[in-house]
Amino acid sequence: MSLWKDKGMKNSISLVIVTGTEADQHLQKEIRNQTSISVFLLVGFSEQPEQQPLLFRLFLATYLVTMLGNLLIILVIGSDTHLHTPMYFFLVNLSFVDTCITCTIVPKVLVNIQAQHHTISYTGCLVQMYFFMALTLLDDFLLAVMAYDRYVAICLPLHYSMIMRPQRCLLMVAASWLCSHLLAFSSTLMMAQVSFCASNSIPHFFCDLLPLLKLACSDTHIFQVMIFFNSGLSGVVPLTCVLVSYVHIIHTILKIPSAGGKYKVFSTCGSHLTVVILFYGTLFLVYFQPSSSYSAKPGMVASVIYTMVTPMLNPFIYSLRNKNMKRALWRLLSWGKGSTP
Repeated sequence: MSLWKDKGMKNSISLVIVTGTEADQHLQKEIRNQTSISVFLLVGFSEQPEQQPLLFRLFLATYLVTMLGNLLIILVIGSDTHLHTPMYFFLVNLSFVDTCITCTIVPKVLVNIQAQHHTISYTGCLVQMYFFMALTLLDDFLLAVMAYDRYVAICLPLHYSMIMRPQRCLLMVAASWLCSHLLAFSSTLMMAQVSFCASNSIPHFFCDLLPLLKLACSDTHIFQVMIFFNSGLSGVVPLTCVLVSYVHIIHTILKIPSAGGKYKVFSTCGSHLTVVILFYGTLFLVYFQPSSSYSAKPGMVASVIYTMVTPMLNPFIYSLRNKNMKRALWRLLSWGKGSTP
């Protein structure tokens, strides 16, 4: 009798061991399924299916205008030797970056809307996030460099040609490219270490940093500290450079005795200042907040402004308010006809 009990006890222990092992394996399998998401679902504009045709036409028009406008600026400046100056060299870089930002975001949005297929692979999501971050950070640095260029031109006109030498301009642009890509690479590398839970629905129209962090099931406190550090380095520092430059510019403008002279000098900075306010205003609204307080709809509206609206408006802002650009554009359009204004 005791032997039978012992055998029964051994069998029950064995059953418990097997059952426990299978439970552990099942649990580990569930964890792997939760943390190995291979596809994300971009649900930014899919909640209003009746608005999809209107959104498609609107975004397509924005995309075409942005591409044509920025490429026209690059063509005009490149073809006119009168515009081969540091100011327009930086403007060409800004137009090129705006074109790349638009190409990084809008084509995927158009495909998602038209095909009603809102998925993006995990690798594709990280790649899109990397290029978007790198190009947006590059916009930050270029706007700061352009503000410094206007400061030297207005406050130190006699030393402008010596300070803004071609080699120095090229170095500033190269440093902007390097810093922006390094910061974007570090953030993307950290995002690649984040574990995601079962939900793969991103409440956005592209793979952005904060919406992705909302899906994370691992601890992201260190990552959020890094975000604020990178935001400070790539946002606050360039913006401080812009503000300091314009404080000196305004101080110099106020010393000009004639009202016409003040208007003429300030008009050369008005375009750049308009772009700075529009770009930094929406950017700070989105990124200078913790991921826990991120709201999808206001974030998407602000993202539409700095990913689509601002790159589309830049060509108009810089060309319509700039007499040199308008003359160069007229010369390009009337090339071969012998008519100049």
